[in-house]
Amino acid sequence: MGRTRKGRDISGWVIVDKPAGLTSTAVVNKIRWAFDAKKAGHAGTLDPEATGLLAVALGEATKTIPYITDATKAYEFTVNFGAATNTDDAEGEVIKTSDLRPDDAQIVEALQEFLGEIMQVPPQFSAVKIDGQRAYKLARAGEEMQIAARPLWVEELLLSDRPSADQAVLEMTCGKGGYVRSIARDLGEVLGCYGHVAQLRRLWSGPFDLEHAVSLEQIEPFAKTSEIDQFLRPLEEGLTDLLQGTTNAEGAAKLRNGNPAICFTAAEYGDEIWVSHEGKAQAIGRYKSGEIHPTRVILQE
Repeated sequence: MGRTRKGRDISGWVIVDKPAGLTSTAVVNKIRWAFDAKKAGHAGTLDPEATGLLAVALGEATKTIPYITDATKAYEFTVNFGAATNTDDAEGEVIKTSDLRPDDAQIVEALQEFLGEIMQVPPQFSAVKIDGQRAYKLARAGEEMQIAARPLWVEELLLSDRPSADQAVLEMTCGKGGYVRSIARDLGEVLGCYGHVAQLRRLWSGPFDLEHAVSLEQIEPFAKTSEIDQFLRPLEEGLTDLLQGTTNAEGAAKLRNGNPAICFTAAEYGDEIWVSHEGKAQAIGRYKSGEIHPTRVILQE
């Protein structure tokens, strides 16, 4: 028999303003411990030195993680000009340098090349898998890899500040799978001066933004107490980008067993939707002829 996981059956989202110096996994572990939750995960990794919004899912909310991971996100980041590093950020070893520095007009013009559907090569130090191994592990071993470019949708990329000739602050809104470090690296190449990320902060992700985020320092005094649930946001908030429907008590019972159920919605045939009963999410699935056919069943107390 498998080991029973200890902890509370608690479901919902904790929106954390991640500090620099911690991995996303370390933040998840701290939240899981503080809430005494059986299950936890996060919706989109931030590099250890990056800060900002990290959406942590507890319990049944982990079933909705893909809908936040796939959502549009926004970042603010600082690019240092004049040096390329092997990690494409300030933590790495400098591998190329230049005395050239772009002016504001050159930066704004170059940014146009990174809008819309672009092809982006992830950093050598990234979690991309190469022949079954993580790229960063191969890079640490000194191996050079050819990482295939992958598509990325960039909705907006703006120059927001210019602290000095050596730095530019940019804001980017993009789709799933974007590497800000790659944007900084490639922008430096286009400008002919090289570049890397000096600071990175995620501003929002899907329905979640920093306005509703809490710090680990705010959470820690309430760890393992009943008062900690004040930081828990409803599971349903992670589904706001999907069409919604409702069902009745009989339908909710059917959905709990994974069966199709009656659904009241404005969705069209084949649409992916989520269905609630008495305000609680019951399932995610496809709408077909007055019913939801569940692909993910959500079991909330």
